[in-house]
Amino acid sequence: MKLRHLLALALGCLAGAAQAHKSSDAYLRWQVDGTRIEQRVDIALRDLDRELVLDADGDGQLRWGEVRSRWSEIERLADAAIAMRADERDCPVTSRGTPLLDEHTDGRYAVLRLQRDCAAAVGSLTVSYRLFAKSDADHRGIARLDAGGSTQQAVLVPGEATQRFSLGSKEHSPRSFAGFVAEGMHHIAIGLDHILFLATLLIVAVWRRDGRGWAPRETARSACAETLRLVTAFTAAHSITLGLAASGVLAPPSRWVESLIAASVLLAALDNLRPFLRAPRWMMVSLFGLVHGFGFAGPLQDLGLAQGQLMLPLLGFNLGVELGQLALVALLLPAAIALRRAPLYRRALVPGMSAAVALLALVWTLERSLGWALLPS
Repeated sequence: MKLRHLLALALGCLAGAAQAHKSSDAYLRWQVDGTRIEQRVDIALRDLDRELVLDADGDGQLRWGEVRSRWSEIERLADAAIAMRADERDCPVTSRGTPLLDEHTDGRYAVLRLQRDCAAAVGSLTVSYRLFAKSDADHRGIARLDAGGSTQQAVLVPGEATQRFSLGSKEHSPRSFAGFVAEGMHHIAIGLDHILFLATLLIVAVWRRDGRGWAPRETARSACAETLRLVTAFTAAHSITLGLAASGVLAPPSRWVESLIAASVLLAALDNLRPFLRAPRWMMVSLFGLVHGFGFAGPLQDLGLAQGQLMLPLLGFNLGVELGQLALVALLLPAAIALRRAPLYRRALVPGMSAAVALLALVWTLERSLGWALLPS
């Protein structure tokens, strides 16, 4: 099979996940005051369109009229997927808010608001979450509860065990913290652009620059040291911007963040094929790690927490991201070390993978910066 056929096959395998960086998230917020529960649920229009086919004229553009005409169906979908009980009792819905759209970091969301009135003051809430459970295994609900001056957060996985909130509690439950750790790992696992950026760096971490090409490192220890430099640089850089973005200090436009992330993948892959970056690679990784941190921050930004409430979610999410990265290193590095001198690895595997990644990243860059649709979503 010729190289161009290998590249076409690799690109075809990757294209199906080309839009996978932005996870499917919904944002849930409950405010409890005595016997009253006010609920707000923000659901991405792209997810609702997939489920309900809201784009009536099929032109690829969701207009307010198309969404507004199907609002009752959207409400029924949310009602069926989000079940709530207060102190093991049902609290009936007494009013609903008017249809509303809101802009999040990754696009427009339908905002569904309602009020429940309970027979007695609420002491605890249990939530069963099943939104998109059958159609999207990657979906998550990012939840926030405000009551009695305290705020609690949780990550809801469709179809899993119910989430319990005890009102008045100032403590974050281990389950809540673990949920954000899992969300960070999940974010890495479905973020194909992040994975490809790291993988592209790792497959040549077992080599050193040799003029205009690459030469195998003499020892496995040297390869491990280079990997440690790269991973540390990436971690330190993205941790800075993740914290700044999640706390609202910096909020660059999502379109340009995603475009720069795609460009970082492209440059890393091209440098694999023919080294052209003069500075040490860890410096490039640090620079692009700052951009990737903004990409990681979306779920925490849209949760809308005050700075003092961000510590545990931010720590858990960042820990999950690091665990996801370490899992990728553990998967790729031993094989790369073992194969670093093999002719097949040097002449086919690394060039072939790097060329395929560069081509896909080029398409991503054009799509995200210019708004084109070159690959199927």
